[in-house]
Amino acid sequence: MTEVSAVPEAQAAVGVRVPRVRGLARWPVEGGSPKEEGKALRARVRRAAHAELTLDADRPDAAAAVEESNLGRLPELTPIRVGKMAATPFAFLRGSAGLMAYDLARTPVTGIGAQICGDAHAANFGLYADARGGLVIDLNDFDETVHGPWEWDLKRLATSLVLAGREAGADEDRCRKAAYDTVGAYRRTVRLLSKLPVLDAWNAIADEELVSHTDAHDLLGTLERVSEKARANTSGRFAAKSTEVLEDGSRRFVDAAPVLRRVPDEEAAAVATSLEEYLTTLSEDRLPLLARYAAHDVAFRVVGTGSVGTRSYVVLLLDHRGEALVLQVKEARPSVLLPHLATAGFEAPQVPHEGRRVVLGQKRMQVVSDILLGWTSVDGRPFQVRQFRNRKGSVDPAALAADQIDDYARMTGALLARAHTHTADPRLLAGYCGKSEELDEGIASFALTYADRTEADHNALVAAVRAGRIAAESGV
Repeated sequence: MTEVSAVPEAQAAVGVRVPRVRGLARWPVEGGSPKEEGKALRARVRRAAHAELTLDADRPDAAAAVEESNLGRLPELTPIRVGKMAATPFAFLRGSAGLMAYDLARTPVTGIGAQICGDAHAANFGLYADARGGLVIDLNDFDETVHGPWEWDLKRLATSLVLAGREAGADEDRCRKAAYDTVGAYRRTVRLLSKLPVLDAWNAIADEELVSHTDAHDLLGTLERVSEKARANTSGRFAAKSTEVLEDGSRRFVDAAPVLRRVPDEEAAAVATSLEEYLTTLSEDRLPLLARYAAHDVAFRVVGTGSVGTRSYVVLLLDHRGEALVLQVKEARPSVLLPHLATAGFEAPQVPHEGRRVVLGQKRMQVVSDILLGWTSVDGRPFQVRQFRNRKGSVDPAALAADQIDDYARMTGALLARAHTHTADPRLLAGYCGKSEELDEGIASFALTYADRTEADHNALVAAVRAGRIAAESGV
């Protein structure tokens, strides 16, 4: 029998019966409002308490953490990954999401859960194209995404801005202000979204209005330059540079070691065959589009910093005119956050397919996602599939002018807030974050402390490389 929810007296008087639909809340709302519930959480976890950092005595050292994170990766590529991480403290942070998750699990959390990026550092925001070729700026890396504490993303973002600012030559006051401003922008954005109609808040998208909302006008010139490059960053351009035309008119990838290399026919066939499973994960309306392309070649391509050493392929598809569409088929490893969720009081989910986890997490956090996102398996390993070079562009936060760091901080803080509120009620977050700057002060203090810790970890890794404990290859 259908369960019937409570209804207002006026409806009951005329005999209206409203069935309770799975996934929908009862109306009127039982108990306190989400905003009041958020406020009540302050008594249990003071907002100033987010400044706290207590390092566990059993915390692995930097080299041990990197070695552990290299397990399961292609051993011939791990020295490249180590070399990238050893370049700067900010680069070390980019590759050490698991070590930071270990530390974050021992910091205060409110218990409010959201779909989190898991690796929300300042370089994981960027431009990409929507279905009509327009450019959107948002989070754009979801390898570690899980349902977890919203604070973890915000603390990682704030810390990364301190490190990026230091690398850019900003003084300590500016670096602290960047961390402070990213939290302030996050807090104000969840308050703004909590007051909007639900659909308006849900569909809020990053455009020129976001720059105005976050008072990031000094970034306009930088964003315009990045946008120009992004518009030219297409599959066709990549294919033109990375392939050659054979005598029979077909095209194939050209070796460009160590970043791009051809693979044996058997390996290429396994990747190409996996696209059949991938198609079953797409919305059916996408199938006629892909049916107009044919797969021509497969190559291995090294990507990222934290992702170096994972299996990642590019697949060359050509249409009837010979125009290229390149898909990336990238190995999806378990999120490095999973082992630490229970310590923070969150249940680690059962994940049927890691590629599915990444894709669904991305769709839950972005307003606009790649229309060809899907997943598959190659030789029993899970992979995610997406467009490669989908007009992507990014701002290097460590290369910004010192007076732009806090502008970038405000913009990314607002973007992160918007992403979290797809799965966490903005009223609940707004109730906890509040109007005062107490949270801003607390997380900014944490960010400075953890940035110092990251610099020490980076120095320890560099020392381990010099001592020959761990192999590193630079200049890639």
